[in-house]
Amino acid sequence: MSTFTLPSTDPPCPVHLPPNLTQDQLLNFPAFKTWSTTLHDTLALQTTNPSHEFHKTPYKLRSLTIQSADWFGPADKKRLGFLKLQAEITNDQDAYLPGSVFLRGGSLAMLILLQPDDAPEGEEEKEKYVILTVQPRIAAGALGFVELPAGMLDDSGTFAGGAAKEIKEETGLEVKGEELVDMTAMAMEGEANAEGLQKGVYSSPGGCDEFVPMFLYQKRVSRGELEGFKGKLTGLRGEGEKITLKVVKLEDLWREGVRDAKVLAALALYQNLKRTAKL
Repeated sequence: MSTFTLPSTDPPCPVHLPPNLTQDQLLNFPAFKTWSTTLHDTLALQTTNPSHEFHKTPYKLRSLTIQSADWFGPADKKRLGFLKLQAEITNDQDAYLPGSVFLRGGSLAMLILLQPDDAPEGEEEKEKYVILTVQPRIAAGALGFVELPAGMLDDSGTFAGGAAKEIKEETGLEVKGEELVDMTAMAMEGEANAEGLQKGVYSSPGGCDEFVPMFLYQKRVSRGELEGFKGKLTGLRGEGEKITLKVVKLEDLWREGVRDAKVLAALALYQNLKRTAKL
């Protein structure tokens, strides 16, 4: 196990690496850069803000131990995917904060609403349908987990660009970034965000850094096109994605996708943005 000192830390923070990870690989991993920058800025708030709860006895990052690193893709194009780390964070009175972290970075989720182009006027909401994906999710012990189309953030350039890319891969729909609405960002307009958190939903902040911006895409389609999505096989099969599409009524979404936190978050955002006339 090799060790280096994390830049710009006071006191100096040693980082212990596993054999399959180098200093440069860690420091260039987008998820680690986002997480470590946010943590650094948040810890600094303790000393700069006299009214902070921990101002008198601020917590400090003492050390990081990278316990494991998982790599994705073929041997010639491997990319760092997941990290498991332990952060030692204590104050001068030896009180500590839990620091076990599963680091994977941000993801995207898409609420895709399709409406038949012959839907009766005045009944638009009743005639809206949602595309869900059904796929193996081994972490849940499932071979047919029902959820919103989603994917990890990559180098697409923008959140909207990444969402458009994932929609195409998972549903076959050609979508332009400007056609998408970032519901999470819209709901957070005017929010005080002193800790610099990402504009996304954190589904498990007790142990995972993942944040998920929720995008909305709406389109009018023929009933024939709508039927064509039912049971459609999609996904990047070469990367282990085995996805079947499921189409449900918007009014039934809360029940059909109740196990998926992304479904419930996206539905709550959609309904309340509609209620407040922001959509």
